[in-house]
Amino acid sequence: MAGKKVLIIYAHQEPMSLNGSLKNVAVEELSKQGCIVTVSDLYAMNFEPRATRNDITGALSNPEVFRYGIEIYEAYKKTALPSDILEEQRKVKEADLVIFQFPLYWFSVPAILKGWMDRVLCQGFAFDIPGFYDSGFLKGKLALLSLTTGGTAEMYTKAGVSGDFRYFLWPLQHGILHFCGFKVLAPQISFGIDISSEEERKVMVESWAQRLKNIWKEEPIHCTPPWYFQE
Repeated sequence: MAGKKVLIIYAHQEPMSLNGSLKNVAVEELSKQGCIVTVSDLYAMNFEPRATRNDITGALSNPEVFRYGIEIYEAYKKTALPSDILEEQRKVKEADLVIFQFPLYWFSVPAILKGWMDRVLCQGFAFDIPGFYDSGFLKGKLALLSLTTGGTAEMYTKAGVSGDFRYFLWPLQHGILHFCGFKVLAPQISFGIDISSEEERKVMVESWAQRLKNIWKEEPIHCTPPWYFQE
């Protein structure tokens, strides 16, 4: 949809990977629609994933005992955050849709992406207490996880050895994205890429491109426990 702004948070080391292809086709398809697409290539940016004292550029509220959550909240209110966090927050604030493109690591995101979430989606910017879930500060924005797995689709079923894929989505989609107020679209999962043929990988990329043609017509999932554990 022309004029819509999309931010892609991309977390893969290799541009020639399937994740790289999925990112590239998303940029191409969404740009064709007239969207303004921005990519944060975390590895290429050498993004700092560690949440440390360096994230507070001003004086600490309690220099004797360091509590990151408290200090980052106070720093946000004083605009005393480092430039890399401020720049990513600016991108998120401007985006209508945020796509996270990554390979599944240990039923979760790569460390560099988790660090992005830890540092960028801080209290004051993405949420407050109160001010979370449906009242989160990023309400009105859409979020979508596009990820690849080494395991096959059969492994990620209720009867499979890894359990239903929705189980590992709970902390990511509900505990992070929905907590911050995002409306969450259904995930795009490319299963079993380590054993897939080149032709099968091409089908995965094309499937993603086709879905993106109508992405603005999609309804968010019901981001509540039944979607993850009962359906």
